[in-house]
Amino acid sequence: MRDAEPMISGVPAAPAGRSRSMLIAGLSTVVEWYDFTLYLYLATVVSRVFFGGGEHALLATLAGFAVSYLMRPLGALCFGHLGDRFGRRVMMLASMLLMTVAMLATALLPTFATLGTTAGVLLLLLRCLMAFSVGGEYTGVVAYLLESAPPRRRGLITSLASAASEVGALLAVGLSALTVALLSTAQLDAWGWRIPFFVGAALAGAILLARSRMQESPEFERQQAAGTVPVSPIRDTWRHHRSAVARTFAISALGSITYYVGITYVPAFLGSVGKVGESTALWLSTVAAVAVIGVTPLAGALSDRIGRRPVLIALALLSALLPLGMFAVMAAGSTVQIAVAAVVLACLAGGVSAVAAPATAEQFPGEGRLSGLALGVTMATAFFGGATPLVAELLVRHSGWSAAPGAMIALVAVLVLPVMWTLRETRPQNFQRRLAETKRGSP
Repeated sequence: MRDAEPMISGVPAAPAGRSRSMLIAGLSTVVEWYDFTLYLYLATVVSRVFFGGGEHALLATLAGFAVSYLMRPLGALCFGHLGDRFGRRVMMLASMLLMTVAMLATALLPTFATLGTTAGVLLLLLRCLMAFSVGGEYTGVVAYLLESAPPRRRGLITSLASAASEVGALLAVGLSALTVALLSTAQLDAWGWRIPFFVGAALAGAILLARSRMQESPEFERQQAAGTVPVSPIRDTWRHHRSAVARTFAISALGSITYYVGITYVPAFLGSVGKVGESTALWLSTVAAVAVIGVTPLAGALSDRIGRRPVLIALALLSALLPLGMFAVMAAGSTVQIAVAAVVLACLAGGVSAVAAPATAEQFPGEGRLSGLALGVTMATAFFGGATPLVAELLVRHSGWSAAPGAMIALVAVLVLPVMWTLRETRPQNFQRRLAETKRGSP
C-alpha cells in the first residue's frame, strides 16, 4: 500500500456498547502521566532522598529521568508488535500490569540513608522498567480511541487521551504540592515522599482491573475478520510507510518539547532561578494543569471542524514566538506574571498534544498502526522528552540565560514548521469528501 495519501480505516461510528470501553481507555493515560510527571515535580525531593542532596544531586535525578526514557522506544516497539499482532486490549493489559508493579516497588524502595548510592541505582532500574512498560501505553490508547470513535469526532475523542494524561499530571502536582506543604522537610525525606507513589500504584491497579472488562478495538476485529492482521508489523510499516513515520516524528517532536520543557520542567526551573519555593512552584503548576485540561478538548474539537493541518501550523507558529518571552517573564516577573506565563506555556503544549494525537495515528492504516506510532511518536518522545529537562537545566546554569528553555522550544518549532505546512489533511470528513468527489469525476 502506498504512503502517498494518509489512510483512514473505514470503521463505522462506535455503537453505544463501546462507550464504556472508550471511557476506560481514555482514562488510562492518567496513570502513565501521573508517574512520569510525579518524578519531575518531586525532583528536588528525590535528589535528596536517593542521591544524598548536594550540588549535583538534582542533575543526577534529571539524568536518571533522561536515561530511563531511552527504554520507551524499546517498550513501544515490543508492545506495538503485541498490539498489532494480538490486539489492542491484550497490549493495554500487559503494559498496565508492569506499570502497577513498577510503581509499587518504587514506593517501597529503600533510600540513600539506608543503602547509599545503591538506592539511586535501584531507582534508575525501576524508572527503566516503568519507561519500558509505558512505551506503548499512550500510543495504544490513542489508536484505540481513534479506531473506536465516530469519524467526525475523532479529533475530540482522541484528544481525550491528552486531557486524561493531564488529569494524571494534575493529580501528581496537586498531591505533590499538598504533601510538600503539610510535611516538614524531615518528614518528607523520611517517609512522606512515598505517599504519592503508593497512590500511583493504587491508581494503576484500579485501571488494570477496569481494562480487564474492555472490548477489543473494532479496527482490530475488522482485521481479524478480513484476515489482514500483519505478521511482521514493524517490518511492514518501515518498508511501506517511512514518510509517515517521519511526519509523526516531526509532529511528536513539537508535542514532546512543549510538554516536557513548557510544563514538567517549570517547577525545577523556578527553583533553579530562585524565584519561588518548592510548594509555590507546585501550586503554580497545578493551575497550569487545570488550564491544559480545559484547552485540550477544545483544540481536538477545532481540528475536527477546520482540520488537523491548520491547527498544527498555528500552534507551531505560536511555539516559535511565545516561549522565549514566557521563560523570561518567569525568571524576572511577579508571582502573578509567573502564573500567567506558566499557563500560556501549558495551554500551548496541551493544544499541540491534543491535535497531535489524531494527526499522528491517522498517518497509518489500521494494520501496523501501533508499530508506526512506536517508530515515529515514541522515538520523538525519547529524543525531545526525557533528556530535554536536563538539557534545559544545564543551559540555564552554564549560559546564565534564563530564556534558554524557551529558545529550545522555538528552535524545534521552526524546524518542524515546514513539515506541518506540507501535511496532507487527514480529517475523516475531508478525506471522505475528496473521495466522493473523485468517484463523481469532480475536478
